[in-house]
Amino acid sequence: MTLVPFTKLRSQKYIRGYLPLLTAVLICANFANVEARSPRPKTKPGAKADAALMEQYRWKLFNAPDGRFSVLMPGKPKVTAQTQKTFMGEINLQVFVAQPPKQDVAYVVAFNDFPDSYGQMANPEEVLKNAQEMALKTTQSELLNHRTIRSSNGHPGREIEYINSGGKITKNRMYFAEGRLYQVMVVTTKRQKQFLTKSIAGYLNSFNVVLKK
Repeated sequence: MTLVPFTKLRSQKYIRGYLPLLTAVLICANFANVEARSPRPKTKPGAKADAALMEQYRWKLFNAPDGRFSVLMPGKPKVTAQTQKTFMGEINLQVFVAQPPKQDVAYVVAFNDFPDSYGQMANPEEVLKNAQEMALKTTQSELLNHRTIRSSNGHPGREIEYINSGGKITKNRMYFAEGRLYQVMVVTTKRQKQFLTKSIAGYLNSFNVVLKK
């Protein structure tokens, strides 16, 4: 019989117990605050107002405040940050949301940092698998398709697409890189999706993980 070191058993227990909690916090936070909807424009109707609105929501490269990722977004995203205290330590979560007017769509990037001890021993595939399961369970959605992917610089990832009971479709690319779980999502409706094929593809493909220096 092969003996498993006690430290390894502790690590495995830590991962099994901690990961579902982390992913649940992340997914719940995302979908409690994000809906595919059409925000009301702040400007008044008119040629100048329309031009100003178009400029406000023009696609631009967005660089994360900490410099760890970049992505094309329609205008400046709204940022939500929170810290969740758990028995394993604090979980830092940040969510970036951009919603162009007159479109039932939300472009979202969310990430949470794992404690160093977890990030060093976590299995990327286990992280991604659990994140997928929690996303479907928490949003009560049906999985439409999934595939294994990698970031532009080789970090493991997974793309999933799912639909909830209200008809909202989410396309989500998840990456696990240097102790951080990224989720790059588009939340929209069946009807709106058919008009946004190029925008959705361009947005998801533009996401880039920047390595720590």
